[in-house]
Amino acid sequence: MTTITYAWSALGGDPARLARLTTVGREGALPARLPVRQLARACVGACALAAAELAAHRAGRAEVPGVLVDDGAVATAFHSERVLQVDGRAPTLFAPLSRFWRTADGWVRTHANYPHHRVRLLGALGLPADASAEEVAGRLAERSARETEEAVLGAGGLAVALRTPREWRAHPQAAEVAARPLVERARLDSAPARVLPPPDPAATVLLPAAGLRVLDLTRVLAGPVATRTLALLGADVLRVDAPWLPELPDQHADTGFGKRSATLDLTAGRNTFEELLRTADVVVTGYRPGALDRFGLAPRALAERHPGLVVAQVSAWGGYGPWGGRRGFDSLVQVATGIAVTEGSTDRPGALPAQALDHGTGYLLAAAVLRALTEQSYDGGSRLVRLALARTAHWLTEGTGVRRADQAPEPGVIQPGGPRPTAAEGAPYAGPDAWLAETDGPLGRLRHARPAVSFAGGPTDWARPPVPWGSDPATWR
Repeated sequence: MTTITYAWSALGGDPARLARLTTVGREGALPARLPVRQLARACVGACALAAAELAAHRAGRAEVPGVLVDDGAVATAFHSERVLQVDGRAPTLFAPLSRFWRTADGWVRTHANYPHHRVRLLGALGLPADASAEEVAGRLAERSARETEEAVLGAGGLAVALRTPREWRAHPQAAEVAARPLVERARLDSAPARVLPPPDPAATVLLPAAGLRVLDLTRVLAGPVATRTLALLGADVLRVDAPWLPELPDQHADTGFGKRSATLDLTAGRNTFEELLRTADVVVTGYRPGALDRFGLAPRALAERHPGLVVAQVSAWGGYGPWGGRRGFDSLVQVATGIAVTEGSTDRPGALPAQALDHGTGYLLAAAVLRALTEQSYDGGSRLVRLALARTAHWLTEGTGVRRADQAPEPGVIQPGGPRPTAAEGAPYAGPDAWLAETDGPLGRLRHARPAVSFAGGPTDWARPPVPWGSDPATWR
């Protein structure tokens, strides 16, 4: 089974649809020891195919539009937060305390991009809030990696000890992750089938998510990538954040295309929030598992109050097992699951060429939402779809349909396994320039990655640029 076949099967897709897929391989795109290029191509391809399927269904077409997946566009999109420029300025990616550190017995990686995470990290180390990187390095050199991991976790911060692939396989969380499907899909009730109106006959672009309202309660990268993709496909996406938790400016600019942005205290503004939920079609959450349950956002609680919803969830470690309640980020999942050792060594840990767990999981999450909407249109039911970065990591390192680093290299195209996608060899990937665009908007002049999701008759860019964080009212248009 090939990578794209595995991803499409995990989404519940009809294998015959794969014949509508064309791939363009480009050597040099997302180079790594692990098969990152194949995984990225599969995630974007599955998402584009799900979008084309829903577009055809809404338009009453028997044939699904052809889908094109170009390694160059995919690689550039997987670097979207890195290639972004705002008025010519390069983005800030990681704060000074978000990095690998030597410990007394190995390595630990911390994440402290957000101010509250920095404060918790330093507090766990017994350091003042203005401590320097040199002071942190000195303190960590005296401690073991696992001791640091537990101490920072206990303080509500983020740190993960470096593990080898073998050490991760022996971990109870790894067993829990491996036992789950790549995409968890569930029907929550017997709500009637959703009637999706046909597209506007005057429309010149197929927008499979047109007219649908998506409540975006996500942060960082995987969730916002998913909702950015749904915005590309025509959804009215309203991102809602707590007023006291501003998003990092460059991250907001990168993932804010096509969306509106509002702030709302979910406790004080409960009536406003319930009104948003009342007419939402999709709710996407990306917080630590269980963190939003007290606001009535557990999937079954949502379905009971608002039958017919699609609830989509993404987390770092999955909502199960001993790490089910932990916070996490792509960089930390790479360290825990052995990827950092595979891409480097135990003496000098490495990293994937992009935050591929975040981006890949984000596209799969958007694909899962689109497939749930298609299934709802003829079979009804509120739907839950759930993904985890650690499960995507398991697919990359151990899973079906991806070439391991020690196997013979595959060509730049996806090989057959079930219906055969049309394949072509393109020129080697020479960088992102061919897949970049410039857009003027409220945040300035943005250089950004073009959308990687592409199908015949579909959108080629977002309808609107990102807006300043929290600048919209917490209402639907």
